[in-house]
Amino acid sequence: MNKWNYHGLSVAEVEDRVSLGRSNKSDTSASKSKKDIVKEHTLTYFNFLNLFLAILVACTGQFKNMTFMFIILINTAIGIVQEFRVKKLIDKISVMTVTQTDVIRDGELQKVAVEDVVMDDIIVVENGNQICADCTVLESDGIEVNESMLTGESKPVKKKPGDTLMSGSYLVAGSGVAKVFHVGEDNYAVSLAKKARVKKRASSEMQETIKKIIKIDGVLLIPVGILLYLSQSSVEGITTGDAVVNTVAGVIGMIPEGLVLLTSISFVLGVGRLARKKALVQEMESIEALARVNVLCLDKTGTITTGDLDVVEVVPQSDTPPERIEKIMGEFSYIFDDVNSTQEALKKRFPQSKEWKTEAKIPFSSDRKYRAAAFEGQGAFVLGAPEFLQSENMELLEKVNQYSAEGLRVLLLGSCKIDAEESVAKEVSPLALIIISDQIRPEAADTFAYFKEQEVAIKVISGDNPVTVSNIAVKAGLEGAEHYIDARNLPEEFGELCMEVEKYTVFGRVKPEQKQNIIKAFQANKNVVGMVGDGVNDVLALKDADCGIAMAAGSDAAKQVAHIVLLDSNFASMVNIVGEGRTIISNIERVSALYLTKTIYSILLCVIFILLQEPYPFIPIQLSWISGTAIGVPSFLLTLEQNQQAVSRGFLRQVLRISLPAALTMVITIVMTQLMSGFWNGDEMMTSTYNLVLGGVISMIVVYRVCQPMNHFHRLLCTVLPVVFLAGVLIAPGFLSVYSLMRWESLLLIPMTCMAIMLDIGFTKAICWCYDMVGKLKQKRFRARQPQTPAA
Repeated sequence: MNKWNYHGLSVAEVEDRVSLGRSNKSDTSASKSKKDIVKEHTLTYFNFLNLFLAILVACTGQFKNMTFMFIILINTAIGIVQEFRVKKLIDKISVMTVTQTDVIRDGELQKVAVEDVVMDDIIVVENGNQICADCTVLESDGIEVNESMLTGESKPVKKKPGDTLMSGSYLVAGSGVAKVFHVGEDNYAVSLAKKARVKKRASSEMQETIKKIIKIDGVLLIPVGILLYLSQSSVEGITTGDAVVNTVAGVIGMIPEGLVLLTSISFVLGVGRLARKKALVQEMESIEALARVNVLCLDKTGTITTGDLDVVEVVPQSDTPPERIEKIMGEFSYIFDDVNSTQEALKKRFPQSKEWKTEAKIPFSSDRKYRAAAFEGQGAFVLGAPEFLQSENMELLEKVNQYSAEGLRVLLLGSCKIDAEESVAKEVSPLALIIISDQIRPEAADTFAYFKEQEVAIKVISGDNPVTVSNIAVKAGLEGAEHYIDARNLPEEFGELCMEVEKYTVFGRVKPEQKQNIIKAFQANKNVVGMVGDGVNDVLALKDADCGIAMAAGSDAAKQVAHIVLLDSNFASMVNIVGEGRTIISNIERVSALYLTKTIYSILLCVIFILLQEPYPFIPIQLSWISGTAIGVPSFLLTLEQNQQAVSRGFLRQVLRISLPAALTMVITIVMTQLMSGFWNGDEMMTSTYNLVLGGVISMIVVYRVCQPMNHFHRLLCTVLPVVFLAGVLIAPGFLSVYSLMRWESLLLIPMTCMAIMLDIGFTKAICWCYDMVGKLKQKRFRARQPQTPAA
């Protein structure tokens, strides 16, 4: 139905503009093309490096030492196929969240995707809509716009006919009609996005750490490789071909290509699995942020409660006859275009009356907490939060608190004088209290119990009365919900706010800017903060949270800034989503130790054998066998495992607790093998046998450590993998360039293995002790910097 007196473009005019490329399409889509996916997986620094090394080995004629290239090709193919599958799923499911806008064409109001808006389209905008294209206001019914995503200024800006609405801004009050004058790449928001991302990207400590490791490793590879080749070439009795093969073995060991593949594939598969759980991931980094969240902030409506409201009572607060109040509400409830659950409840209770003429209106905004209107010959009225409209009326507020204590919402209807220019209601006189009930979601208690078990603190941040919110949250089973505060009593000084927020579970009467500051305060207290919201008032908080989660049924602006969108708009689905996120990240964190162990000991061995001027202890085929049985297979199987343990901060610290002791053990053991070669008369083949077996044993120790805590699957893995590794050595010693283990010299492997195990235990205890001491020292310094509470 089109209540606006505009005809808009005709079908022919729209088609003409589309053919001229004057539609709202742009290249800012997050979805990658198949061509981009193939390029990302094939044209990489490490792939080119491996290809170069394979060519060098081929020139020596030792083709069996090129087996590492088969692993690279298989990994690349797996990555491309998996990402293709996930892309297909995401493209299909993204249709469900395509943002639409109302346009007037051929005199009819119709919904179209924002990409299908064309130049000169007449669009209809209302509270909660994000502006999809630069346009000029034709009619304004109290339009107020938040342009913080573009300018950083969160104060609403009033718009009148002739003013510009910039793409990327969103309405916080009112409604109106506007004409598009920029589309696609010409839009202000698109040009701004090319310079910098407007919203904060989801944090990813793990990816940042891995990028640093790759950067350092990539810088070291070439100089170390050159020095290693020069060193190997100078060793007496080694041919040029053997020097090349030894150098390739050292360089291959330094390359953590499996770690890069593991993280990228895990994130891609995680996006696919979350999509099947009705969660659209808009930034892959948000999976890690979600897994590390330990404070989850949310609104009451739509999360704890169903959002279905009913007016249960009208309580007069003056001599005004009940019929007069019914008449006022019958007019007042229908003159505003913005629709929300409260508005729907009012319309259900009060029948529409179209007898009065509206002179002026002040639409609702989350900042004001009320709406107002003036009627010709009838006066002006306001409807909103009693605490804002009658903050000094203690008798009235006492009545409000009594209803709030029962979990009921209360609105105040009052007569007033309004200043439409300043959007302010003045001289409010109470007429009636409108009592509204809300229903608690039946699954709320189980959801809160899950997050308590997962050590995630739930904080309810609402615009409603804190007593009402607290009462509902207590009934819903939220632990600590009895600790509440009215946000108007929160300190403005940020340092004080950081201390205050930790004391409360429920925050009521919170303005949008305060939501944002509360999020920042929790972050300043070293928390990883998630924010669940669906309204315009949640946008600033969603934008600054470590992981912003929006409901698909929420406002366009909320969905645009969120990192994850819940397609079923059900907070209870967060249980599965957080669990999936933790499974992905905790598995990556565990198996990363397998890859980094090899990288660390390879770098150290390269440096040591450059200085010793001795043959490098491994050849490529041996490293491929160790990597395949002790890294590739277990990492693949462990990544698929369901493991929802809490993920803490400190990715590198957690990984190094396992990988560094094992790498040091490997280095010492291999060096000792070279020193003990006299026991077998310096036989290089025997030395190589010791290196391979001990390298495999130490790698299996790492597998054992990452499998903690043990279960049936882990025990099976820790039993089968060593058997497979030794079977390969026993069945094909010639292929691996080692002796059979049936020789008497092999008996020395028993005490050497025991020594390796003891070394690993000793290094592990020492490194863990060092980490604990550093942690205690940091904590002590942090406490020393905190302001002291004065004694009473």
